[in-house]
Amino acid sequence: MTLYPKLIMDALAKVRYPGTGKDLVTMGMVEDNIRIDGNKVSFSLLFEKPNDPFIKSVVKAAETAILTYVGEDVEIKGNITVDAKQSARPEPDKLLPEVKNIIAVSSGKGGVGKSTVAANLAVALALQGYKVGLLDADIFGPSQPKMFNVEEARPYMVEVGNRELIEPAANYGVKLLSIGFFVNKEDAVLWRGAMASNALKQLIGDANWGDLDYFLIDLPPGTSDIHLTMVQTLAITGAIVVSTPQEVALADARKGISMFMGEKINVPVLGLVENMSWFTPAELPENKYYLFGKEGGKRLAEELNIPLLGQIPIVQSICEGGDSGKPVALNPDSITGQAFQKLAENVVNQIDYRNEHLDPTKRVVVTKK
Repeated sequence: MTLYPKLIMDALAKVRYPGTGKDLVTMGMVEDNIRIDGNKVSFSLLFEKPNDPFIKSVVKAAETAILTYVGEDVEIKGNITVDAKQSARPEPDKLLPEVKNIIAVSSGKGGVGKSTVAANLAVALALQGYKVGLLDADIFGPSQPKMFNVEEARPYMVEVGNRELIEPAANYGVKLLSIGFFVNKEDAVLWRGAMASNALKQLIGDANWGDLDYFLIDLPPGTSDIHLTMVQTLAITGAIVVSTPQEVALADARKGISMFMGEKINVPVLGLVENMSWFTPAELPENKYYLFGKEGGKRLAEELNIPLLGQIPIVQSICEGGDSGKPVALNPDSITGQAFQKLAENVVNQIDYRNEHLDPTKRVVVTKK
């Protein structure tokens, strides 16, 4: 039997793409590269995205159609290649090529104000003229959209190069993405670890973060699958651990610091932030009331030989700023605004020192046995 391209096209016209119900020829999915060498037939199918969920089933259906309608002797299996209109997500070691520094903001336990510190640190860095991005990786308790007054934002897709990417929301000079943008804010996020990890990978690798000096990641409290996903996905420049001064919080902060500094993860700890260090009434700025103990974070930093990056006092405006979507760091003349500006300066200096004296962090690679 003599084979020619029209026979192949006629057979492929009987194969329908599950996503639309239209046949492959009508959709223009059969590329103009049909090659016939005796009984051997090869060609390419063009999909919109490299991760199209129907690739395997469509290729198998195309093979079956050719064997059924052209001839059982046609050598087609393994000869159909797949192309995509969009480029695939870059390899892990090539993610975020324009981001200079990646900072993980972590805490050993919840309730210590980690997200508040992350939000205000991002704003303070932006006010100092740096290009800043913030990823809300606290999948099960995303709070950054509210803190940045962008709860109603719905990120959209933009075409960058040969890829469609998620455009982050932006406010106060900070680019922001959060799972909170994609779920009902009234509903709990009930996801298994794998689902949460995959969502975060998409917010990192399929988003238009662009050129950033600092990319902050607001991690969930404790140590979990999310932390492992981050260090396996990105080469993190350094970690900041947030704690309050009381011993119960410091015990968990110690575990968080140990996780990053462990041999398997080996992410430099830039330092500790002691949050809620003391209470200062706005009308009595010189007064300090140590509600949760005095200088516990400072002692822990000295014990572990890591920098104490800042001590953030409790002032009523911090809570009000978070609830109203106006971080207190926006007012650099206030007590807390000054504290966050100083924190930002210390973080910048510590990262510069880290980059000068330590080798670049390597992404954690898990090998299957």
